[in-house]
Amino acid sequence: MSMRNPVHVTPIIYPESDGKPMAETDVHRRLLSDLIFALDNFFQAQPDVYVSGNLLIYYVEGDPKKRVAPDVFVVRGVPKGERRIYKLWEEGRPPEVVIELSSRQTWREDLQMKWQLSAQLGVREYYIFDPEYDYLDQALIAYQLEGDQYIEVEVKAGRVRSEALGLELVDTSETLRLFDPQAGKFLPTTREAAAAHQRAEAAEAEAARLRAELERLRQHAADQDRAQ
Repeated sequence: MSMRNPVHVTPIIYPESDGKPMAETDVHRRLLSDLIFALDNFFQAQPDVYVSGNLLIYYVEGDPKKRVAPDVFVVRGVPKGERRIYKLWEEGRPPEVVIELSSRQTWREDLQMKWQLSAQLGVREYYIFDPEYDYLDQALIAYQLEGDQYIEVEVKAGRVRSEALGLELVDTSETLRLFDPQAGKFLPTTREAAAAHQRAEAAEAEAARLRAELERLRQHAADQDRAQ
């Protein structure tokens, strides 16, 4: 009776980092954080919308070299939750929206390789923004998928509507903001949200002080009535 040696299959490792920095400058890092924060808050009540950024997306099972890390992306139809990487064949859905923040090192890749790959993966909307207003002829560029190809969408007065998000992307001439047309206001940045939280806490503290003062005055008046 012959015995076969067991076959040892080396597991495929999908790294969590490509060794590249999260963002090239402080301007890029701040905007990246603000956009992810704003989108995360906007979709917080929808359990099947996943918001992330600078996370490696692997799109070919068995080939760890086939990967891309969009600056900001939104996926519909997958559950929220912490992820170290995004395996397209497991998740079953590509991002619906990708926002790339171009820089001196990345603007050519954003306009060429990432642009083409996003179309191949079926990313419905692809946006490129130049936070330094230095590398692109137009700071905000928008593309929407028709069939398997992107067509450029006109950005009017610095604004373009994202049908996938239900928001407008707005080039304010200083930065990129997200505008909610139903609420009629911009989605808050991290700093704006923190400031609003502080104001709410201060208002609640003042209201509590006034309630306590009113109760003290009522008690004082009651004591006087009893003393008469």
